[in-house]
Amino acid sequence: MFRGLKLIIKSFISKRMMKNYFFFIVTIILFTIAGAENVIADNEIALFDSNGKAIAYIAVDDDFTIYLWEGKPVAYIYSSENIYGFNGKHLGWFEDGIIWDHEGYAVGAIKGAVKMLYEFEPFKGFKEFKPFKSFREFSPYKPRFKNKWSGIPLSIFFKAGVN
Repeated sequence: MFRGLKLIIKSFISKRMMKNYFFFIVTIILFTIAGAENVIADNEIALFDSNGKAIAYIAVDDDFTIYLWEGKPVAYIYSSENIYGFNGKHLGWFEDGIIWDHEGYAVGAIKGAVKMLYEFEPFKGFKEFKPFKSFREFSPYKPRFKNKWSGIPLSIFFKAGVN
């Protein structure tokens, strides 16, 4: 009789432990996935055009490289405000969350830097390999920033920095 009771208790404990173990593993996996998503989102800053459409993003952990939404690296931020293309051309400035061109017009902005409606951010493409950085040209004097949008689309602005 004790032997049968012992087996029942042993199998009950094993099933209960297996359920707890399974629950623990599933919980760890879910937290890992959720945590990884937040880390990626926190280290990439979306850049929006004048229509509120996400065109590019800054990969903070990747030397402040700017990628188009499709994954093509087009530029990078140097010394906290200058934007250079990989071809070495100075494209503009990044100040107070706004991208400014050489004429002083806004070309793009991060969410919240400019009052406007923002579209939903679609899924990003896979990052392509970064090209080598060419020698940087000298940055021109900063113009007086205007309170207007540039006529140049953000994607065209960044493509001027590609070889």
